[in-house]
Amino acid sequence: LRRRGVHRQATMNDAMVSFNLNDGFTEAVVRGYRSGILSTADYSNLGQCDGLEDMRMHLAVTDYGGFLQNEPSPLQTMTISEKCTEKLVDEFNYLRCNASESLAKFLDYITYGYMIDNVILLLTGTLHERDTRELLEKCHPLGKFHSLATLAITTNAKDAYKLVLVDTPLAPYAQLNFSDSQDFTELNIEVIRNTLYKAYLEDFYAFTQSLGGGTAGVMGEILKFEADRRAINITINSLDTELTKEGRADLYCCFGDLYPEGISRLERAENHDAVRSAIEPYPQYRQLFQDATYSQEKSLEDCFFEYEVKLNKLSFEQQFQYGVFYAYMKLKEQEVRNIVWIAECISQDQKGRISQFIPIF
Repeated sequence: LRRRGVHRQATMNDAMVSFNLNDGFTEAVVRGYRSGILSTADYSNLGQCDGLEDMRMHLAVTDYGGFLQNEPSPLQTMTISEKCTEKLVDEFNYLRCNASESLAKFLDYITYGYMIDNVILLLTGTLHERDTRELLEKCHPLGKFHSLATLAITTNAKDAYKLVLVDTPLAPYAQLNFSDSQDFTELNIEVIRNTLYKAYLEDFYAFTQSLGGGTAGVMGEILKFEADRRAINITINSLDTELTKEGRADLYCCFGDLYPEGISRLERAENHDAVRSAIEPYPQYRQLFQDATYSQEKSLEDCFFEYEVKLNKLSFEQQFQYGVFYAYMKLKEQEVRNIVWIAECISQDQKGRISQFIPIF
């Protein structure tokens, strides 16, 4: 037993040395970034601002620094959102440039989610005859690729794949599901979104599990939650729509805490009560439904965001794993949503609602 324990400790030490050799610098950088996430005191100061110019001043003394100093007055909420996202993208790109081969692949996986969102934004906007340049400006920088604008001239999934997606990292996720030559509608675009996300999450999950160690454990929990959240949202949003139960079942991920028993119950759900009954055996989700039911200020989506923040914060308690990179991006996205919410409340003179954001630290 003593020999086995010594061997296990030696293996762990080897793993630590190997991780620090390849990824120690980037992990230190992302943990440094994490220390700059806004605190409760920072949010308190922002909530007391009388205008967006005051917000500019308060954000300047945080890790955001002078990122708004060259923006003309009067400052707009959209400008704050864009500059916050721009700063996050710069940080991500710095990490990507200094990443080892395996970490670089992990970080690339993170960008695929933004690519899917941008694809759906272009398809939906084009369906509603929105200006292509305006849509491209709204696309997330991490999800942009060379032929993205070409999606604006496609009218069905088959064309979208052959003209655009075939030459992108999304091609493996799209090739089996983009043979439909029927013109785009709101319903089939939503199906495309969920089909792409299903394939992406399953692939990302398999990749993180292949890495093993702390990354497999931390990312396993985070991605299982993401798969479960999407399953619940898909079920709720498809109630009273043209989407059949069989069509809905094809959109669920084949992993997660709900898989397979909970997923089987969600497949059969015909109303909100049936959805609630399906997740009843799962205490974490049962609690979220209860919180949303008894709160006048929080929706189920807000409760999901709160739980996601909790999981991402927990990832920083383990070292020598890649989960911190994913977690940092998600926590910063929530922070940007918080800042934009506060700015909107201030600009629209709704200060009584400022506190309805999701705190992080």
